[in-house]
Amino acid sequence: MRRCASLIALCIGLVFNPVQAEQLPQRWVSAGGALSEWVAELGAESRLVGVDTTSQHPESLKALPSIGYQRQLSAEGVLSLRPDVLVGTEEMGPPPVLAQIRGAGVRVELFSSQANLEAVQGNLKHLGELLGKPEQAEQRFSDYRQQLDTLRERIKAAQGSGAAPGVILLVGHAGAKPMIAGKGTSGDWLIEQAGGHNLATHEGYKNFSTETLAALNPQVVVFSDRALTGDAALQALLKENPALAASRAVKEKRLVDLDPTLLVGGLGPRLPASLQALAAAFYPAAKANLAP
Repeated sequence: MRRCASLIALCIGLVFNPVQAEQLPQRWVSAGGALSEWVAELGAESRLVGVDTTSQHPESLKALPSIGYQRQLSAEGVLSLRPDVLVGTEEMGPPPVLAQIRGAGVRVELFSSQANLEAVQGNLKHLGELLGKPEQAEQRFSDYRQQLDTLRERIKAAQGSGAAPGVILLVGHAGAKPMIAGKGTSGDWLIEQAGGHNLATHEGYKNFSTETLAALNPQVVVFSDRALTGDAALQALLKENPALAASRAVKEKRLVDLDPTLLVGGLGPRLPASLQALAAAFYPAAKANLAP
């Protein structure tokens, strides 16, 4: 009788359990750097068969087929990889292409690109369910939040009674036509979370003249170039925008290079380390105390 009851319970479980392993998508295409990183972080990188151009971390993702930029997908490019699921944020598109992909029988799962912890928690929960790893995803978010809470306390201690440094974050391409990250952007969120004061008061990302950039006279310039990195990106920025040379940031050499993939597709697992690096640049005297 006991054996019979066990068999009945097993059959009921197979019929009514909605998350059987064989039902989970096994071939993933990801159109979002942060999502791709989280998939890898949760131990499921082997399920990825294609990624977009913002998926640059970990390095191994660069070997996968590219589906192009997340906002400019083609149905043919995605469908050629025979995915079970396409994951991306609300930035993914265009909508007619997503409709085509759905029409071909591919599951399309949307996530949040908002720069806040609630979005990260929701995204990880969603990913955990799709991957069949809900407990691992929940634990990873708990660790992530603890890292940020600890860093926040250290930044408060570094600030003391002093004012937060005035910061601007510039996004450009080979130094030309930089856009300033304004309110409501992921760049603005990063500045504020790292203990800085964003001098830009407009909404979104906006182009400004070099004269306007110089008039802001930031104490720190964070620059993010989509074509160049490091010193090459900095030199291109200063060459194309000579008015910046008069700013306090340039005179005091308080210039910080930021990976542009951190600014698209939501918040990923590299965020705590990136915030720590920004905070150390904002409060150099407390750099040792800000380290993890």
